[in-house]
Amino acid sequence: MIQRSENPDFVNAFLDYSITILNKSPKSIAEYNYDLHMFLKFMKMHFKLTKETNMKNISVKDFPAEMLKRITLDDIHSFIYYMAIDNNSKAATRARKISTIRIFFHYLSVKTDLISINPAQNLETPKQDKRLPKYLTLEESKKLLHMTENEDSKYKERDFAIITLFLNCGMRLSELVSINIKDINFEEKTLRVIGKGNKERTIYLNNACIDALNSYLAVRPIEGVKHDAKNSHKALFLSERKERISNRTVQYIVKRELEKAGLDTEKFSVHKLRHTAATLMYQHGVDIRALQELLGHKSISTTEIYTHVNNEQIRDAVNQNPLNTKN
Repeated sequence: MIQRSENPDFVNAFLDYSITILNKSPKSIAEYNYDLHMFLKFMKMHFKLTKETNMKNISVKDFPAEMLKRITLDDIHSFIYYMAIDNNSKAATRARKISTIRIFFHYLSVKTDLISINPAQNLETPKQDKRLPKYLTLEESKKLLHMTENEDSKYKERDFAIITLFLNCGMRLSELVSINIKDINFEEKTLRVIGKGNKERTIYLNNACIDALNSYLAVRPIEGVKHDAKNSHKALFLSERKERISNRTVQYIVKRELEKAGLDTEKFSVHKLRHTAATLMYQHGVDIRALQELLGHKSISTTEIYTHVNNEQIRDAVNQNPLNTKN
């Protein structure tokens, strides 16, 4: 929860602009607020505006707006150095804060008269190590589906539908829990979801998804479903308490089913099911651009992490080398 009373006016104005004009999600706004608090706390120490050395005890509410004009690219680099060395932040964490700083100073230089020169205009993002996403193999995915479909549980139809949507559609956890029944068009075999940045997209459902959803809806509770702030009565997936299922409950379901299927829950999780769906589709011929649309990625470079190849493909490549056989 953002404590606006702890912010200087120019930060609150930036957050308002971000959510109303840039259409950023509440989660993004919270991240902006956190990043700017850390940045401004550092700047108070950097410019000796405080004698406090513990950043946790520094308030930014009184950060002078006129001090923004003094901040240079070198000063921002000092903050990034602090994040890397003193705070031991990973490259991904530093990259997010750099993104926030860029957006913030662009706003200040274009939408306000607080600064005339943008010090973050040439701010670069640190290079990040590219890690291959972990994913289930096709056989592991089939095993997980089989175990979930055939478990002895009164919620097996719901749980099977959840696993099926994750593995076939590659949706995010937040997208799945927010699905309402009206978002499904069974005639067109489509599903409307709201992704990052409150962006709406259409997911096309295959027969496996349609069958799993029909089986679940046939047993989904109707009586006693709560009418609450979460619009539980409209929700597709319900909890045992007959309210919209939570992120934590879905995570628990997935972990439990992974364990039953004998799969490593330290290695696999809800988000790894999204990786699995994307990887399997790419490996079986889905175009990278189509995959980008399906996953709701803003940039094709994000989708390209799924173009990795598995060990068998590497083995095949070596075996197909024309120098493989003796003359």
